[in-house]
Amino acid sequence: MPRVGLYDDPRFREHDAGPGHPERPERLDAVRRGAAGFEARVEMLRPRAATAQELRRVHSEEHIARIASGEGRLVRFDPDTQAGPRSYPAALLAAGAVVDAVDRVIEGRLDRAFCAVRPPGHHATTDRAMGFCLFNNVAVGAAHALARGLRRVAIVDWDVHHGNGTQEIFRSEPRVLYLSSHAFPAYPGTGALSEVGEGRGEGFTVNLPMPNGSGDEDYAEVYRGIVEPIGRAFDPELVLISAGFDPHVDDPLAGMELTSRGFAELTDVCLGLAQGSAQGRVIVVLEGGYDLRGIEGSTAQVLRLLLGEPHQRLGTAPSVQTGGLVEFYRQALLPWWPALRG
Repeated sequence: MPRVGLYDDPRFREHDAGPGHPERPERLDAVRRGAAGFEARVEMLRPRAATAQELRRVHSEEHIARIASGEGRLVRFDPDTQAGPRSYPAALLAAGAVVDAVDRVIEGRLDRAFCAVRPPGHHATTDRAMGFCLFNNVAVGAAHALARGLRRVAIVDWDVHHGNGTQEIFRSEPRVLYLSSHAFPAYPGTGALSEVGEGRGEGFTVNLPMPNGSGDEDYAEVYRGIVEPIGRAFDPELVLISAGFDPHVDDPLAGMELTSRGFAELTDVCLGLAQGSAQGRVIVVLEGGYDLRGIEGSTAQVLRLLLGEPHQRLGTAPSVQTGGLVEFYRQALLPWWPALRG
């Protein structure tokens, strides 16, 4: 059975996003309810704080200082993004959890990990906090993996919102493959199919804009038809997942129709990408998701697969709305990924 770590800490619940904000501490309680049936089979872990050196790999000095300046007081970075008196320590721990997980899987002390962290991270750019995010937790972890000597790291982002921060940070980095499925057009307005990276990183950003109403079968076709062949061709040495549960059918902030079974399918694809050079190494990092029951059920499905339980693949019977989308993606991405020829 794979050795799986589950990161959590009471200090994550001290991050104050603001009264009535959807990114609330109860989200982590929902994760823990979803994990309750598996806690005897996972290693419960407390994170350490990310260091300044680890943060500087992806964030500017000015950005780090700006987030740190909010400690002990209330700071609003934009209409959606606030830091309370204890948000800075929580943000350090959120990034540090991913770094610690990277260390443990590289060193063979864990095979896989689930980082139940807040604040989330994938909208945070090099120098801007936005979209509920302060530090880009997944990006900090990926950069740490590169610093530890890995040559190919894949980030799969299935949050319903495009991870503009992660894309910006790695847009010129050929050692990081960023694959994102997301609602489009939607916040933050980035993530078009034509955004493929820059310079040496051209082709290593893969955006898969999904129409509203996409459900389990639609996602299954896109992930099996596009994410799987590209990811296997890249052959990562580590797979990081930006796991936003806001594509869930009951999520109040989005219009997708994934169920917990759909998240199991996405996890299964990601585990498949890790079967080569990654040797099964996968780290899941919580991003969005605002329906508590949806988070609970989806977490249970993700952990079940991380622990090696069998998965029955979904059929690929996309809706009329999504029909032809995979072929459209394939033709657009073929110049960089010949593996899509099938």
